Amino acid sequence: MSMYFKNVSKIRYEGKDSDNPLAFKYYNAEEVVGGKTMKEHLRFAVAYWHTYQARGEDPFGKGTAQRPWDNITDPMELAKEKVRANFEFCEKLGVPFFCFHDRDIAPEGDTLKETNEKLDEIVSLIKELMKTSDVKLLWGTANAFGHPRYVHGASTSCNADVFAYAAAQVKKAMEITMELDGQNYVFWGGREGYETLLNTDMKLELDNCARFLHMAVEYAKEIGFKGQFLIEPKPKEPTKHQYDFDAATVIGFLRAYGLDKYFKMNIEANHATLAGHTFQHELNVSRINGMLGSIDANQGDLLLGWDTDQFPTNIYDTTLAMYEVLKGGGFTSGGLNFDAKVRRGSFEAEDLFYSHIAGMDAFAKGLKIAYKIIEDGKMDQFIADRYASYTTGIGLDIVNGKVGFKELEKYAMTHDQIKNASGRQEMLEAILNQYVVSG
Repeated sequence: MSMYFKNVSKIRYEGKDSDNPLAFKYYNAEEVVGGKTMKEHLRFAVAYWHTYQARGEDPFGKGTAQRPWDNITDPMELAKEKVRANFEFCEKLGVPFFCFHDRDIAPEGDTLKETNEKLDEIVSLIKELMKTSDVKLLWGTANAFGHPRYVHGASTSCNADVFAYAAAQVKKAMEITMELDGQNYVFWGGREGYETLLNTDMKLELDNCARFLHMAVEYAKEIGFKGQFLIEPKPKEPTKHQYDFDAATVIGFLRAYGLDKYFKMNIEANHATLAGHTFQHELNVSRINGMLGSIDANQGDLLLGWDTDQFPTNIYDTTLAMYEVLKGGGFTSGGLNFDAKVRRGSFEAEDLFYSHIAGMDAFAKGLKIAYKIIEDGKMDQFIADRYASYTTGIGLDIVNGKVGFKELEKYAMTHDQIKNASGRQEMLEAILNQYVVSG
């Protein structure tokens, strides 16, 4: 097999005092935290599209990425070498999973039949390499947004032929995900939305999106696909009015169309930023609704209004993210997929390792801090005390549904001298600082 990262050996854990940039400072895969190893808790995955496909282009300049496979010109040979590079990269990094869009792993042909044949050829190679590797597929998905045919959306397109093509594409993507023992299948509605209501029948588009997802559910049953279906919320970009704006919007949509028992959320940090939420907010909304499935681990730039997909290095964000994951019982089939790309100025192949190491260390550190916060119980106790009025007396009657407006009016007549307690936000933030600094 070709060796594309000859200058990099297997990445080892060397501890926080190491000055080796090609070593983990906090991620110790076999270290046990709360009864599980870090590897089991975090379930890291490499994103095929950013790691092997991204070229570092931006609206003002050509790509800057320098990759060992740049001299390969035949599209199928290039696709095969990227598969080999993926297994080498994941194994050297010690990442147990990878994930992909169908169009990431194989080029599109002139016809759907030709495209599927190219996919099958690449999938055959992936299966062969999996026989001698511990690297597995976390999830697959279909790129139903990049081609010009999806200019008006996929399942929400005004063109029924596009709806049909998208269905055929997702059908095939589900099949290859199952063939590769993928643990999840993700739906990302990259162009499912609209620019103006002057040309949009929103009701029909939403109904069609639901019809599409029901078809996917039925086909999964037909072929015996047992993986978890995930939906990834995203606002604004590229469509001004995305139908999958945020976790609450998606959950409401799923419940309205009777789809909620089949899907969980795949939450991305940068998408939360674009929706005007924090990463923790989106995870919390998903968790308290029993729908937190997986995470696209990245971060955005708060000064920029688009999806910058930077590697996650903010320890506060990773701590609060892992706090929500742990409170939800941890990942089952999901994990932490690095939907992140190196910056345009980080163009050398070794930068792929530096960036993933930084993200893995940040989440490992966040995991340990989050576990300590939960184990100590100080935050939980403060919240419990703050809402203690709902555990006795009139509050307990409210929770148990024993009172209505008339009973509450009668109670308020004799309890109208109300005394509130401070929320102590700054104190709690200072406590969080203590955990992060000492963690």
